[in-house]
Amino acid sequence: MEYNIIGKILMEGLDVYIPLVDDHGVDAIIKKEDGTFIEIQIKARSSEVKLGDAALFAALEHEKRKNYYFVFYSERLNTTWILSSEEFLNKCVTNVNGKNAGKRSIWFNEMKTDKKNRRKKRVL
Repeated sequence: MEYNIIGKILMEGLDVYIPLVDDHGVDAIIKKEDGTFIEIQIKARSSEVKLGDAALFAALEHEKRKNYYFVFYSERLNTTWILSSEEFLNKCVTNVNGKNAGKRSIWFNEMKTDKKNRRKKRVL
């Protein structure tokens, strides 16, 4: 799936570089027209995922980073979302307990649970 997304980026005419290893959560580096670079983390869900989870990306580790973007892709929904590091942190939910405490999740179905008040609220 990552190479599929990278192929689509290349088809847009952008310069894309792929690191040999993914030690820092960087799947691709894009050179912008002004000569600066941005780092890209690709997260994808296949067409095999349950429909209700097609827009859910969970248990992600992330802290704010400059020039860092997420590309979220749901093959089942044929939909792509692009968020900066800051946008992602503003829209995600951070798990407060359990085995994934401290990890982050995002639902692109426009709803998340406000655990303090036990209700759903719109986020996008």
